Amino acid sequence: MDQSPADFEGLPFTKMTASGNDFILINNFNAQVPEGAGSFLAQKLCRRALSVGADGLILIERPRSQEACFRWRFFNADGSEAEMCGNGGRCAARFAVEEGLCPQELAFETLAGLIRAEVKGRQVKIQLTPPRDLRLDFELSLPEGALAASFVNTGVPHAVVIVPPEELQDLPVKELGARIRHHETFEPSGTNANFVAVLGPQKIAVRTYERGVEDETFACGTGATAAALISALKGLVTPPVEVLTKGGEILKIFFELPDPKEVFLEGEARFVYRASLSREALE
Repeated sequence: MDQSPADFEGLPFTKMTASGNDFILINNFNAQVPEGAGSFLAQKLCRRALSVGADGLILIERPRSQEACFRWRFFNADGSEAEMCGNGGRCAARFAVEEGLCPQELAFETLAGLIRAEVKGRQVKIQLTPPRDLRLDFELSLPEGALAASFVNTGVPHAVVIVPPEELQDLPVKELGARIRHHETFEPSGTNANFVAVLGPQKIAVRTYERGVEDETFACGTGATAAALISALKGLVTPPVEVLTKGGEILKIFFELPDPKEVFLEGEARFVYRASLSREALE
């Protein structure tokens, strides 16, 4: 990247959060952030205690198709670009409405495909891409022993492990999640890892290790969706499914069995603050 921190001095940004996932959003319709700078900005700005701090950076850009009102580019905190992020998608949709870029019912472009959303104040409901690459009940060989897992791609890849409710709170998610994330089964791109406890006929709790963040996060929208889908397809819950996140908020996942092609994720997206960048935030 040829840009320097001084090139982004005064760049406006917005901090938003959804279910404990926090994001930096930039209206980039004027292309002030050039094509190759997203990864650099994410790595610098997402540093907690040293810069703005966030789980990811979202650039809101002009769409390439007439069907969408914006195109997003999503970068994890480590600078890697991800296809989709459910909680980030809800923030992006509300941000675009508040910026006057879109109506309350909208569609936006992602690397995972076209995402549709409906914004009603803080509540945002998005339709995710159809789930794919479903695999139920296979074993992963780990140093701790064989682990029963399932897998589904809900826009990004997710491994799902069902655990007893009494074990979820004390589970070493960062250590176990990292082993699953880098397991040879999911090479070369790796996977996110979700640990799920069934709390009732339509309710689960989930803890997620996120690829790109390389740690447990307070919530993950596509992970909550994967957890709900796998739990339902295994006959453990029935939709719609309420998902209790690590951050304490509830996400609601809508789909129909036995073939859940249309999947919706609903929850709150909140504004935290608006500000402008100092060059020192990028040093």
